[in-house]
Amino acid sequence: MEEVLLAIGHLPTKQNEKEAWYLNPFATENHASFKLNKRLNIWYLFSEGIGGNNIDFMKRYLNTSISEVLNWAENQNFSSFQNQKTPNRKFENPLKTYEITEVKEIGHHALLEYLNSRKVENQTEYIKEIHYQMNGKNYFGIGFKNDSDGYEIRNAYSKICLGKKDISIINIDSNSIRIFEGFFDFLSFKNVENYLEKEASDYLILNSVSMIAKIKNTIKNYEKLELYFDNDEAGNRAVEMIKSENENAEDCRILYSDFKDLNDWLIQENPSNERQLKYKRR
Repeated sequence: MEEVLLAIGHLPTKQNEKEAWYLNPFATENHASFKLNKRLNIWYLFSEGIGGNNIDFMKRYLNTSISEVLNWAENQNFSSFQNQKTPNRKFENPLKTYEITEVKEIGHHALLEYLNSRKVENQTEYIKEIHYQMNGKNYFGIGFKNDSDGYEIRNAYSKICLGKKDISIINIDSNSIRIFEGFFDFLSFKNVENYLEKEASDYLILNSVSMIAKIKNTIKNYEKLELYFDNDEAGNRAVEMIKSENENAEDCRILYSDFKDLNDWLIQENPSNERQLKYKRR
């Protein structure tokens, strides 16, 4: 439920390990009356005397049917909607509609050109060339593996996930960790890591900002957290949520404050300009 509320722009006013309190998501109010039980993943709105699970919430929030809510959740790749029971239907993972036919090193000229356009053509050790079939047609793209053996697939024309949506962790047993929204931002950072005089660390790629609720236990024991989120409302909320629970978290977006995200900065900005020199000396 936390990832759903974050995705639609709601942060808790107070919380602990067991529960979180929010302002009414359905109406304007000054005092938090929406309670989320984190362990049971159910909510109750005291001001209106209603409650339920994720599906009940989105049915009311979207003012639509259960089937439409489930279709919406599937498109959003929300892990928290899996296996929730409703009075008439159980939501299960959709049938597999694709088949991966080949996984190999990046070699196709179209993918190499795409990587070059994103200025990360030299970071191919973290990615694969994935060929797959879907609905009887053949496709290929750049694949970045997540921790559930799914692949984030990107090319100049598509942005999908094959398999279960999940985060990706690159672990070198460091005391610090850097967190990115997408893998192109991670690849972009690897291109400037040495220039910024940054030592290697553990890396966590969300693959979707909606996965942020999943990483709380993963990041809580690190001595230092560096956050490299997008410069938008979802990125702002994600940074605020992590910093509210981790005093050692640093918002590192000053590096690319005039750009949409880290990759956009790498594409458009000269990394040797004065802004980067000032950042490096911080």
